[in-house]
Amino acid sequence: MLAAFSVTPLGVGEDVGAAVAAAVRVVRASGLPNETTAMYTTVEGEWDEVMGVIKQATEAVLAVAPRCSLVVKADIRPGVTGAMRSKVESVERYLAAD
Repeated sequence: MLAAFSVTPLGVGEDVGAAVAAAVRVVRASGLPNETTAMYTTVEGEWDEVMGVIKQATEAVLAVAPRCSLVVKADIRPGVTGAMRSKVESVERYLAAD
């Protein structure tokens, strides 16, 4: 499973960086392949472990914010690993051919 998620703290003012960092720390500590960009954090692994990490990251935000918004987009392909990198590599190959 490949999941991109965004957990946004609500009710903490305009600067949400510290709360988001708490969520990213959870993802990085999980040991699962992951990547954080300006809008989402992507994590790859088995269904239960990925959803568990997303839940823990959400709980980390809720520990410092009274409310949060969670958006999740998932690509579920049993038996496939390395999708986080291989999907990007495929697009890059097409771009290089232009």
